[in-house]
Amino acid sequence: MKPNPVGWFEIYVDDMARAKAFYETVFQTTLEKLHSDAIEMWAFPMQPDLWGAAGSLVKMEGFSAGRNSTLVYFSCDDCAVEQARAEKAGGQLQRGKFSIGQYGFIALVLDTEGNMIGLHSMK
Repeated sequence: MKPNPVGWFEIYVDDMARAKAFYETVFQTTLEKLHSDAIEMWAFPMQPDLWGAAGSLVKMEGFSAGRNSTLVYFSCDDCAVEQARAEKAGGQLQRGKFSIGQYGFIALVLDTEGNMIGLHSMK
């Protein structure tokens, strides 16, 4: 296996408008619609020549939000900032910013769809 093996992620949602607003608010970004006949997808900003995995929000019949066992961590300058934005955007705090030793800090929040996501920063 190559280093940094994750090449794509998907966060499944029930209410795309609500989820899209949550993620755009928390990360102060704009998601881009990906065209598919079978599912609705909105991608996070991506640039193929940079480090890290790209991904999207997905709404697909038969697969509801909040019941998967994958945890996606988003890189942040200071995860306390995005943690605060998540709460203001309708998310719930699962566990506030805490140290993971030499590897920095993380916070865990639930999005508006019930999915838990991780926020990671070095400070």
